[in-house]
Amino acid sequence: MLARTYTAALCGIDGFEVTVECSAQKKLPALEIIGLPDTAVKEARERIRAAATNSGIRFPSLEMILNLAPANRRKEGSAFDLAMLVSVLTCGGTVPAEGLERMSFIGELSLSGEVRPVDGVLCLCLAARTHGRTEVFVPAANAAEASAVPDICVYPVRDLMQLVRHLRGEESIAPVTFDRSIFTKGRATFPVDFSEVKGQAHAKRALEIAAAGGHNVLLIGPPGTGKSMLAKRFPTILPEMTFDEAIETTKIHSIAGML
Repeated sequence: MLARTYTAALCGIDGFEVTVECSAQKKLPALEIIGLPDTAVKEARERIRAAATNSGIRFPSLEMILNLAPANRRKEGSAFDLAMLVSVLTCGGTVPAEGLERMSFIGELSLSGEVRPVDGVLCLCLAARTHGRTEVFVPAANAAEASAVPDICVYPVRDLMQLVRHLRGEESIAPVTFDRSIFTKGRATFPVDFSEVKGQAHAKRALEIAAAGGHNVLLIGPPGTGKSMLAKRFPTILPEMTFDEAIETTKIHSIAGML
């Protein structure tokens, strides 16, 4: 018996898709996780077992192997919990296999079955979209940032039973919709302004050219020459970010857990 689900992992500020393969046989009950997992991923074996049991779901009494592909890339963190458990439950017949090829599952499980938030969800959802997944299930606390990714349907999941009922068709989870107007309503306000700088004609000219042409800038000089003063005021002459630029910047905040 073989089941396959999809999730994603982080590599820098970008994500890559991870395929979770579960192979089950009617032998002595066991669960092994392979595919270059770190300690947090290996410990998911006990988390997903306890989450299922405490949610009132029978954990399959089978010999199971969970493979996280590609097996040559290291998997770190707890965001794979949800995908691994769905794969296990599919092998056990608790969850139907139909439609899983268009879904991606992201989230950490508590022992009670609650789905906990993880960092970098925005990057993970972008990776899922790149690989053709149209439905992404994420922790409810991460749903707002995940919904910023266009062309995917984001489902906020509170706990394991809610997800299982949705996959069975017993209860529908309402998807989260994204309001792009939040990017246009808010305008950045700065306590300083570029017009306050007196003198520094050459430096100001260089910064104006960089802002107009989208170039990089490196400020070099001894302490007290005004590098920090100019750098603090530089954003006040930059144009408003486009939606794609805002997404790219937010990826860094998402991974750092600073949203």
